[in-house]
Amino acid sequence: MTVELEREYTFLMTKLPANLGEFPSKIIEDDFIPASSNHPQLRIRRNGDSYVITKKSPETNGDSSRMIEHTIELSLEEYTALNQLPGKRLKKRRFAYQIDEYTAEVDVYLNNLEGLVLIDFEFNNDQAMADFIKPSFVGADITQDSLLAGGMLCGKAYTDIESYLAEKYDYKPLEGITNYYE
Repeated sequence: MTVELEREYTFLMTKLPANLGEFPSKIIEDDFIPASSNHPQLRIRRNGDSYVITKKSPETNGDSSRMIEHTIELSLEEYTALNQLPGKRLKKRRFAYQIDEYTAEVDVYLNNLEGLVLIDFEFNNDQAMADFIKPSFVGADITQDSLLAGGMLCGKAYTDIESYLAEKYDYKPLEGITNYYE
């Protein structure tokens, strides 16, 4: 098992970068359990050809920019068995998008959440995080918006969050997502 501190900021994308398809990507399928939880923190993930189970929780209560992750690698057999548990699912294509000195993760949500695109910037240390300046092409900072965390998005459709995104962030669903399905 690995335990690490994830430092990241998350933003809405206001448009798809024209060259996004030129960057490496993989399909990610998340199953958050238990299904009965309003905001599950336990995630079973297929990340390309790897499989893990992860529990995420804030290092400091209420600060989603610093999350403690406990991760265990799974075999395909273990993943398949655990993925049979009742959970809340989501699917996305993640791009490793290079921006200046940063490699950002652009998550293009698929299926029920099609239209939602987020970008994460991860940092190796607190100083890099403090020095970060948001690029002009990204939208609103949603790092602390718990309603847009993976555990809250899972099991939802874009129509479930559409009015919230429009009212709070003036966000409109992005088009052109169909190019990014498997």
